Amino acid sequence: GGGVIGRYCDHPERFPGVEHFHTMRVAQPNGKFYSTDFLRQLCDLWDFRGSGLTNMHGSTGDIVLLGTTTPQLEEIFFELTHKLDVDLGGSGSNLRTPAACLGESRCEYACYNTQEACYNLTMEYQDELHRPAFPYKFKFKFDACPNGCVASIARSDMSFIGTWKDDIKIDQEAVKAYVGGEIAPNAGAHSGRDWGAFDIQKEVVGLCPSK
Repeated sequence: GGGVIGRYCDHPERFPGVEHFHTMRVAQPNGKFYSTDFLRQLCDLWDFRGSGLTNMHGSTGDIVLLGTTTPQLEEIFFELTHKLDVDLGGSGSNLRTPAACLGESRCEYACYNTQEACYNLTMEYQDELHRPAFPYKFKFKFDACPNGCVASIARSDMSFIGTWKDDIKIDQEAVKAYVGGEIAPNAGAHSGRDWGAFDIQKEVVGLCPSK
């Protein structure tokens, strides 16, 4: 099933310590919100039943636990699902673990609730996560805005990107204050160097791709 990537050594008689060194993928929390208690339990489990090596996170989201033996797989799965209340992630030709940005929980730019969407689709397609049945892997990713903090376009087959639906809201007075130098550019982050006066023609109008 999904979540376990089998790794075997070609010469177990020469390297018995890595005769099998399987990788396990574990579904990351929605938005990657962790408690220290969960992390301690996860590390204790992997120290006890695996190599202790982890990857937080894989390039597309999962908690990656590196290196365990075949007899430990079922034991680890039981501990994860019954005590840590977390499931295996996806691997192989199936639905991979959906991933979402922080969304409305922390980000002012969020245009929709990524965590709700990610949770609902994960629950709907749980069988496709655990039982590889596709000709190739398939990934959902949820970005709450075009900033793309989970790189949904680059790292998924179906990306959900929040965009503004209403008329664009512009605070014209704030724009005038920014152009006039009353508001420090980039919240004052570059105040240690004199960049000269703000040139709206050069820095905005001239760079517009629609001209």
